[in-house]
Formats: sequence, C-alpha cells, structure tokens
Amino acid sequence: MNIIQNRKIYFTISSILVAASIIVVLAFGFNLGIDFTGGSLMEIRANQDIEISNSDIETILTSPKDTEDPNAEPVQALLESIKIQPTGERGFLLRFKDVTEDEHQAILSVLNIEFAKQLPDTEEPNQAEQESQSAADSGVVATDMDGNPVDLKIITEPFAESSATTIVGKNAIEEMRFESIGPIVGQELKDKALEAILAVLAAIILYIAWAFRKVSDPVSSWKYGVTAIIALAHDVIIPTGIFVLLGHFMNVELDILFVTALLTILGFSVNDTIVVFDRTRENLARDHHKHDFEFIVNKSVNETIRRSINTSLTTFVVLLSIYLFGGETIKNFILALMIGVVVGTYSSIFLASPLLVVWEKWSRRD
Repeated sequence: MNIIQNRKIYFTISSILVAASIIVVLAFGFNLGIDFTGGSLMEIRANQDIEISNSDIETILTSPKDTEDPNAEPVQALLESIKIQPTGERGFLLRFKDVTEDEHQAILSVLNIEFAKQLPDTEEPNQAEQESQSAADSGVVATDMDGNPVDLKIITEPFAESSATTIVGKNAIEEMRFESIGPIVGQELKDKALEAILAVLAAIILYIAWAFRKVSDPVSSWKYGVTAIIALAHDVIIPTGIFVLLGHFMNVELDILFVTALLTILGFSVNDTIVVFDRTRENLARDHHKHDFEFIVNKSVNETIRRSINTSLTTFVVLLSIYLFGGETIKNFILALMIGVVVGTYSSIFLASPLLVVWEKWSRRD
C-alpha cells in the first residue's frame, strides 16, 4: 500500500477531527469532576421495592420542605444543586458541593425517610428513621447553602412525621460509597495532572532524540521526537473533544481517571510510533541511499502495519470486554482508553510517518 503518497487524505481527516475537538472544547468547556473542582460524591443503591428517579432525588434534596405550622417558613433545602447519574439497575451517583460529615448523614437520612414511605408497613420503625431520629435528638448542627447553622432535627422532622413505618432494619436507600474533596485539594490535583502530562511529553521528546541520535540523514534525530509529539497531541485532543461532547450532552465528567487514561494513551501511542520509526531507521541503514526517503518510510510502514493493527485490535477487544462487563465506576476510563487506542493506532500509521516525509521534503527545498 502506498500510504505515504496518500498523506493529504490522512492529514485532512486528522485536521478536521482536531479542529472539531478544539471548537467543542472552546464552545462547551470542560465538565470537571469533583477531583478537580472539589465537592462530594455519594453512590447509593435503592431498595428494589421502591420507585425512584433522578428527579425524585433532586426534588427531595434541593426543594424546601413545608412544616406543619402554616405560619412558619419552609425548611431550607439541604443542597442548592446536585448532579445525578444512574449507575446500573438501581444505583445512582450523586455529586454536590463539599459537605461536612453531619450534612452527609442528614442527606442520607432524609433520602431514607422520604423513600421509606414506599416500603411495606409494619409496627416497628425503619432503621433509617431510628438513625435519623438519633442524629436529630443529639442536637447535631449542619449548615445551609449560605453557611448558616441548621439543626438537623428541624430538617428531618418534616420527613419523619409523614413517613410510614416499615420493615425493621430494611433501608430504602443504601449508601455504597462517599467521597469528599475540598477545593484546595481539587486545584492541586488539576495542577499536578497538567504537570504530569507536560512531563511525559518532555520525557518522550528527550528519549526519542536520544534513541535516534545516530540518525542524522536525511532527517535529524530531534525531528523524530517533535513529529512523535505532534502525533501524540492529536491522540490527546481528539479523545478530549469527544469527552467534552459527552460531558455537555450526557453529563460525563472529566476526573483523575480521565487524566490517567490520557497518560496511558500517550504511552501506548508513542510505543506504536517508535516501532515504525525504528523500522525506518533500520531500513535507512540497509538501503545505503539507493531509494529516496519517502520510499523507505512507506516500506517501513507497510512492514509494521499488520503488527500495529493486530496489537491494537487485541487490546481493544480486552477493553471492550471490560467496558461491557466491568463496573460502572471505570466505564468512562475504559471508554477513553478505547478511543485512544483507535486514534493512537491511526496516528502512528497515517500521521507520524507521513509528517516525517513532509518535513524531509521541506528541508530539501531549503
């Protein structure tokens, strides 16, 4: 296959995808997770006997609750805003502002008390009600969205008074995990993530320049490194653009796992690119200037293309299996890797090597 001769087609495809990704990022911005912005994440699972939806949870936690006294002000909502993402058949991921442990327990108690109304009636109170009443009786104080102290007894009483008694020890809502990250830690993680990506790119340039230090004709060793970085930028920008789209339309957030996926993509892609470059170096040494550089590069790509595709295909199949049958919490991470494998394989074959040829042709014109 004369891959190098058709390089304009591949350059056009890559340019369109990169440009579209940059436009999407500028238009919609990053939907950052709590890892970077700070906040709280609660994963819950609903009892199979209750009906529950995103809007139900949001209404309970963000709407003021009326009291029995008609002259009294409605009880302040626990949260000003919340993002809810279904996970599995009965699970939900709740993301909201950074809260204290007391507020965390109040949120869980209110959810349990409200949804406990749907459980079968018995003579004894629900465990969640008992825990909630205990917290309220203890005089624990939380804060509202304005930072003002709020007695949990005031918050939970309107829910508790209207809830039905249910099966002993059977919660309507079960908490699977809870994480809370402050805004300072989130900003530090954001800075560290950017530093990690830049450090990896710099290390790759230095390594390739050193590995190809004896190759100076017709392309200098440092040009191999710069070309690889251009291909890697392509491999990072496109998955990022796709995830920004997913964030805008499907509320998918960019978290520390996404950064981990990008670093993994960089490693996978540069490995594939170096394989092609290394074969080019070997063929240059054997050719003794019998053919031009474009012929040598095209020959090298053809000699390694089957290996690259087979390696990427087997990796993709494994990732697809994990995506389909793995846990919900790593699905976005695996999706990013799947996209990166496809884009990285494409750039190693159809972008990095053709760029070397273009650079070599420009150098001869000078």
